[in-house]
Amino acid sequence: MNCINFVVPMNPCPCGYYPDSGRCHCSRVRIGKYMGKVSGPVLDRIDLCVELQSVEYASLKTNEKGEGSADIRQRVEKARKLQKIRFQDTTYRFNGDIEASAMEKYCALGVEEQKCMEKLYESLQLSARAYHRILRVARTIADLDGAEAIKTAHLMEAAFYRPALEYWIG
Repeated sequence: MNCINFVVPMNPCPCGYYPDSGRCHCSRVRIGKYMGKVSGPVLDRIDLCVELQSVEYASLKTNEKGEGSADIRQRVEKARKLQKIRFQDTTYRFNGDIEASAMEKYCALGVEEQKCMEKLYESLQLSARAYHRILRVARTIADLDGAEAIKTAHLMEAAFYRPALEYWIG
């Protein structure tokens, strides 16, 4: 099983400022044409889609500190060790390798989590591929959280990382 990382940096419109109406002067038609260059099946294969916000000058001068790189690295290493143990007798290396046929085993959901996933599936109009991607990402989020089971919060966070259709459908 090969794990392929594919990073797609993309502006939300030709000028790069959408949805900031104060700075973006692109028409809806122009934005639609620009976003239409990426097909639905390609979007369906993206695990994480994160919109970056502009950084205000004042926030650069604050003394508030977020989680440090060393702490993040430690959580990631711990999650990778969990996956190494989980998949030791399989051909899988990472959660992203889990095949649809093995989802029940590695991404089992409790009753509440199943209800949550059903609501997400219906409301986001997910494809089977997107459904499985959310489960894989939720499994990884749970690992990073140190949780044995996938919880509703993990599913919601994983769904949050799906590409927002508002940008891709005009």
